[in-house]
Amino acid sequence: MTIARLARQAKRPRGFCVKMTAVAVMGFCFIFVWSMFSSSSTSATTQRESFDDIAEPVAGNTRVSRPHTQSREREKEKHEPSRVNEKQNGESDLDLKKDEKKINGSVSLVVNEHESRRKDKKEEASLERKEKDDGTKKLPNEGEKDNQGQEESGDEESEKEEEEGEVVDGKKEANDGENTEGNGDIQGDGDLIQNADQESVEEVEHESAGSKSTGKKRKIKGPVFDPNAHYSWRLCSTRSKHNYMPCIDIESGTGRLQSYRHTERSCPKTPPMCLVPLPHEGYGTPVHWPESKLKVLYSNVAHPKLAAFIKKNSWLVQSGEYLTFPQNQSEFKGGVQHYLDSIEEMVPDIEWGKNIRVVLDIGCTDSSFAASLLDKEVLTLSLGLKDDLVDLAQVALERGFPTIVSPFGSRRLHFPSGVFDAIHCSGSSIPWHSNGGKLLLEMNRILRPGGYFILSTKHDNIEEEEAMTTLTASVCWNVLAHKTDEVGEVGVKIYQKPESNDIYGLRRRKHPPLCKENENPDAAWYVPLKTCLHPVPSAIEQHGTEWPEEWPKRLETYPDWMNNKEKLVADTNHWKAIVEKSYLTGMGIDWSNIRNIMDMKAINGGFAAALAQHKVWVMNVVPVHAPDTLPIIYERGLIGVYHDWCESFGTYPRSYDLLHADHLFSRLKNRCRQAASIVVEMDRMLRPGGWAVIRDKVEILDPLEGILRSLHWEIRMTYAQDKEGILCAQKTMWRP
Repeated sequence: MTIARLARQAKRPRGFCVKMTAVAVMGFCFIFVWSMFSSSSTSATTQRESFDDIAEPVAGNTRVSRPHTQSREREKEKHEPSRVNEKQNGESDLDLKKDEKKINGSVSLVVNEHESRRKDKKEEASLERKEKDDGTKKLPNEGEKDNQGQEESGDEESEKEEEEGEVVDGKKEANDGENTEGNGDIQGDGDLIQNADQESVEEVEHESAGSKSTGKKRKIKGPVFDPNAHYSWRLCSTRSKHNYMPCIDIESGTGRLQSYRHTERSCPKTPPMCLVPLPHEGYGTPVHWPESKLKVLYSNVAHPKLAAFIKKNSWLVQSGEYLTFPQNQSEFKGGVQHYLDSIEEMVPDIEWGKNIRVVLDIGCTDSSFAASLLDKEVLTLSLGLKDDLVDLAQVALERGFPTIVSPFGSRRLHFPSGVFDAIHCSGSSIPWHSNGGKLLLEMNRILRPGGYFILSTKHDNIEEEEAMTTLTASVCWNVLAHKTDEVGEVGVKIYQKPESNDIYGLRRRKHPPLCKENENPDAAWYVPLKTCLHPVPSAIEQHGTEWPEEWPKRLETYPDWMNNKEKLVADTNHWKAIVEKSYLTGMGIDWSNIRNIMDMKAINGGFAAALAQHKVWVMNVVPVHAPDTLPIIYERGLIGVYHDWCESFGTYPRSYDLLHADHLFSRLKNRCRQAASIVVEMDRMLRPGGWAVIRDKVEILDPLEGILRSLHWEIRMTYAQDKEGILCAQKTMWRP
C-alpha cells in the first residue's frame, strides 16, 4: 500500500508538467501562425508603398541626352560627404536631381532616387494621415496680410511666401474626401486627375510639418531646371489640335459616348511637355488694337462649329480673310448702346465707368457688350463656360477683350468673394434655380455687397420665372427693376445684393442657411459649390464693407481694410518707375502691337496699375499658394484670377501678347515637379511674335534661357546685377 501511494504521488507532478508543456506548445503555435499572417500583411503594404519609386518608361519617340563628363563626376563626389552627414543627423535625404518623366509623348528624363527616399515617403504618408485626422484647414489671418503690400524678390520673397502658406487652395479638402461633389465628374478616368502636383505639394508641406518639432524649416534643395538636360520637342498629338487646352479638353478614352470636354477642370497626371501646333492654314499676324474691335483674321480663330454659328447670326460676318463685327449689329436687337442706356434708365444708381468699374459677363457670346462698356471705362471680364464647341471665347481674346475659360458646374469660380461691381448674364441657358440654387449662390459669393445682377432673357418660361423669383427672394436679393424692352425683344431684370446682414434675420425660412463662421469665402481653388449664404462683411478689417471710390480715383485709393498702406504706395511707385524707365523704352518691345498682357505672379497689381493709362489690359494671376492679394487688385479696379502654375491655365493657345513673370520660378522651386512645363505653358499661351519678360535670380535665368533657345525663341535682352537679373525673349513661328 505504501509503495502504491508513493507511486501515485510521483505521478501527480509529472502529469502537471505534461499539461503545462502542452499549453506552451499550443501558445507557441498560435504566436507562429499569427506572426505569419501579420508579416504577410505588412509585406503587402510595403509593396504598395513602393509603387511610387517605379519610374515610367522612356518614350520611344523622345530623345533626351545627358552628358556624363568628368566635371559632373567630380560634382557628385563633392556632394557625397554632405549626404553622409545628413544621414548621420537623422534627416531624410531628398532627391537633388529630379528628372522629367514621360509627358504626353514628348520629353522624358530618367529619375534617379536614393534608397532613403522610400523612408521619406513612408514618413510623409504617416504625417499626411495625421493631418487628415486632425481635420485642420489653413485660413487667412492677420499675420499673413501684414506682408501683402510689399514687392518681394530673391530668397526673402520665396521664404516669406512659403511661410504664408496656402490661403485660397481647397484642393486638400478634395483630396481628403470632402469634395465628393467636385470630383464625381472624373471618377473612373484613369488618365485624368485634378491634382497633378499633389505629391510635390505634400512633400513640401510634410517637410515643414516635420521640421516644426526641431524648430528648423528644411527646404528642398536643388536647381529649378536641370542645367544638363537637352530637350527634343514634339508637337502635341491631341484631338483638339491647335486649340488644345490641357485641363479642359478630354484627350483620353475612346468611343462615341466619350464627351469632348470636361464638365469640370481636370488636368493630365503629368503636365504636358509637348508644343501645341499652329492652325492648319497658318497663323497670321493679329490685327492690332483698336482695329481688332471691328475685325480679326478668320484663320486665327477658324473652327468648324464657328462657321455654322456665323451663318445663324448677323453680328459677325466672314468677309474675305477677315471675321468682321459690324457696329450696327449685335446680339441685342436695337444695338448694344440702346441696351446699356436702358439699364441706366431702369436703375439710375448704375453709372457705367464711375461706380461700376469691374463687371463679369457670364457666357461669352457677343463681345459687343464688353466693347461698348470699355468705351465707358468699364473693365468687363468675359467668362467662357465651355458648354459648347463654338469657341467664342477665343474670338473675344483675338479681338483684345479680357476673357478666361472655365467650366461652371459643381466648383467655385476662381475669384475671391465680393469683388465684382456687377454681373451680367444674357441669353444663357444656365439653370440658376436647379440643384438647390448653387450656381446663383456662387454669384452671390463673388458679387460685391450692394452689387447688381443683370439678367436678360429672350423667352420667358413661367415655371423657371417662378423658381427664379423664389430663389432670389430666399437670398434676399432686391428686384430693382423689371422691364421688357420692346425694341430689343428681351426681358431685363436687375437685382441687388444686400449691403448688410440685417435682412437675413428677417427671413421666415432660413434656407439657404448662413455659412459657418470658419467657412472661408475666398477659398476658390478646387472648392465645391456651397448651398449656404456667406454673411456680408461687417468688420472694418474685412474687404467689401464699403463701396470703392469712383474710377479712376479708385486705382490709387487704399481703404482701411488694406494693411501696410505705405508699402502699397511704395509698390505702386516702384512699378511705375520700372515700367516707364525700362519696360516701355529699354527692351525693344513695340507696344503698339501689345494688347493682351498677363502678370503671372501679381502681388498688389502694381505692374497692371502702371499700365492702366495705356491701351492694354492685364490679367493679374495670384498663385494659390501665395498670400491672398487678389481682393486688393479688384478693389483697385483691376481684374485677376487665382491659379496654380503647376497646372495649365484656363485659356486658349495664342491668347496673350506679353507675359510678365516676376520671380515666378523662384516661387515654384519647391512645388512643381516639372518647372520646365511652365515654360511650355508660356509657349502655349503666347502668340507668335509675343514677348516674355522674366525677372528672377541668375541661377534660374541661365538654364531658362537655354530652354527658350531650344524652343527657338529669340533672346532680345539679358541683364544681371547682384545675382538678380532680367530676361526678355520673343516667341517665333517655329514648330518642330
